[in-house]
Amino acid sequence: MRIAVLALLCTAIVCSVRADDDAGRTVQQQPPAEGFDNAQLEAMKSKEETHQFQAEITRLMDIIIHSLYTHREIFLRELISNAADATDKIRYTSLTDKSVLGTGDLADLDIKIKYDKAARTLSITDKGIGMTKQDLIKNLGIVAKSGTSDFLEAAVGGADTLSLIGQFGVGFYSVYLVADRVTVISKHNDDVQHVCQSAADKTFTVTVDPRGNTLGRGTQVILHLKEDASQFLEEEEVKKLVERYSSFISFPIYIWSESQVSREEPIAEEEKKEPKEGEELEVTDDEEAKKPKTKTVTETVYDWKLLNKAKAIWTRAPKDITPEEYNEFYKSFTKDTKDPLEYIHFAAEGEISFRSILYIPGKAEPGLYDKFYEKSSALKLYVRRVLIADQFDDFLPRYLNFIKGVVDSEDLPLNVNRETLAQNRVLKVMSKKITRKALEMLRKLADGGTGDDDDEDGKKDDDKKEETDEKEHSTEKYDTFWENYGKSVKLGLIDDRPNKSKLSKLLRYKTTKSEDKWVSLEKYVENMKEDQKNIYYITGESIESVKASPFLEKLAKQDIEVLFMTEPLDEYVVQSLTDFDGNALMSVTKEGFKFGDENKEYEKKIKEKYEKFTSWLKKVYGDKVEKVVVSKRLAESPCILVTGQYGWSANMERIMKAQTFSDSTRKNIMQSKKIMEINPYHPMVRSLQTKSEENPEDTNLADLADLLYDAALVQSGFAVPDATVFAKRIHRIIALGVGADPAAGMLPEDVFPADEASEGSDASGDSADADEKVEL
Repeated sequence: MRIAVLALLCTAIVCSVRADDDAGRTVQQQPPAEGFDNAQLEAMKSKEETHQFQAEITRLMDIIIHSLYTHREIFLRELISNAADATDKIRYTSLTDKSVLGTGDLADLDIKIKYDKAARTLSITDKGIGMTKQDLIKNLGIVAKSGTSDFLEAAVGGADTLSLIGQFGVGFYSVYLVADRVTVISKHNDDVQHVCQSAADKTFTVTVDPRGNTLGRGTQVILHLKEDASQFLEEEEVKKLVERYSSFISFPIYIWSESQVSREEPIAEEEKKEPKEGEELEVTDDEEAKKPKTKTVTETVYDWKLLNKAKAIWTRAPKDITPEEYNEFYKSFTKDTKDPLEYIHFAAEGEISFRSILYIPGKAEPGLYDKFYEKSSALKLYVRRVLIADQFDDFLPRYLNFIKGVVDSEDLPLNVNRETLAQNRVLKVMSKKITRKALEMLRKLADGGTGDDDDEDGKKDDDKKEETDEKEHSTEKYDTFWENYGKSVKLGLIDDRPNKSKLSKLLRYKTTKSEDKWVSLEKYVENMKEDQKNIYYITGESIESVKASPFLEKLAKQDIEVLFMTEPLDEYVVQSLTDFDGNALMSVTKEGFKFGDENKEYEKKIKEKYEKFTSWLKKVYGDKVEKVVVSKRLAESPCILVTGQYGWSANMERIMKAQTFSDSTRKNIMQSKKIMEINPYHPMVRSLQTKSEENPEDTNLADLADLLYDAALVQSGFAVPDATVFAKRIHRIIALGVGADPAAGMLPEDVFPADEASEGSDASGDSADADEKVEL
């Protein structure tokens, strides 16, 4: 909205300037408009009057000052950027004429900031090209007139040879966010020093500086701060703003710093204490008398202190930068004390040109995933080394919000307030490139630093073997990454469909054969048995619980590797990743599990043998199970419960029940019916089968069958739906085991014989009476 208003006002100004030129110009005949014929159009044209658009300058300034920028502190960034532009101009001009720089201090191009609490002023001084009287009038007196734009047009080679910030000519007016009056002092090599003063109203003054040439060359902007802008007179506040917005400006930035210094000062003779009347003189030995008498004096001193020590190393070629420099740069802008795990430095050219360095921090910051949906501060956006935004959502997808880095462009299209980008299409191009490079960095880290193109280099087999050995050794680095940021990769695989293939190669899991080490899906496929067609996995609450699961019994005997998926996110990962490298992912806890070596004839015979028993069990269980079948996956346990192929697993049911806003309606839809699988070789099952055929109506057998179901329920990872019923069933089984009758009455006189109960009652009664007597 603010930009639209400003654009409208600027259009009004441009139209008013062009109105005089258009007045004498012949207007081309327009086609007839609806409701007017040619004769009527000619009649209107003969009587029409031309007027100029009028712009209320005071109102325009008010909009620029109060509606253009969202943060007051931006003024310092704009003034430092202007100073850097002016300094860049003189440096560029000196390439053809070295004399313009001058000698001595003038040749040392820098920017200085000074504050005066007594006068309530803040000044920014540069040794740039300076402004003549006409420049002051043109650049500061005409709104939206940018001297930088003029200089770019006049410079040979155009914008490609310079790094200048100013484009719109309104950045200077941000000073009125914090100042009610501003003084600009400027000295150009071709003119005397002038002073321009303005209070953001209709007028400004320009006059020759009566002090003469005090600057030598350059410009000084003095802000007379408002009453509510006192924080900008504090040294620490100014330092913080310079460090945030302008720490990578190519010229040194100094601040007039205040500090306290203590020193020892000799005590003057007259300061020595004379003894009072009646006091004895203090007697000292000769050595002590010879020691000089001093006192500690604390005084305030001022000196220029450098603020931007860090250098924008992304502007240099990667081959010229050492790993130590990359690490130090990372620490300087993230304030991290540890080295990064990995980094990538690249430059992009084409529709939009930019440079970037991306880092993976050595450790995940606390609460990383708690802030998943907050505005990301992972990347800092610079335009020609000036910070534009340090909280940005458009460059990296949310799942990569742990990556830190900088993005700097020479020609990024900005809105007039520089706080947002002007073209979403450009953003998409940049985002795609940065995301691709970030994933390339992760892949390089996962491969032990060898990258994606190792096999395309035409290396000898021996070289490849050495490289593979080094890769195995260096995967420890990626293991550290996975333990810190594994959730991010899984979130990306769920959300980022275009990069699903790349992200799937970054997944790591522990397995039944990995000995608590992380294994990639590529490595799993490489280790698969010759006749194995599927990638097997099991989901659960913890590594310990899945290791002890009965679902793994036959797989372990057949030496088949199974992935352990123990994070809630894994349930969503397997919904997105149905296969890898042509191998389907198969859950060992769901219906339809196959090993690939089934004997259909034998299975048919087993099914027929247990058909009567499975029917009896289904009758006992009723709606608790969809069906009872003979299992192909059990080796030691008597039975288990599995879920349908497309419903929730036991682990997913547990996760969904734990949700704060879980939807019972959705739960009923997605919760699949359970299928009981029995082990036909287990002695407990065979015995129960025999007894059920002998006496199918025996209630005790039904209790045993129900208890078998409850045990399978717990062992398969499900929660017991009714704890009270479960407890009563356990009590009945225990009663049968010890020979007690659970239906017998439970009366107090059954505990003691009648005479013992009577004696106990009298004793207690006497005791009570005694207690009452004592109380009385």
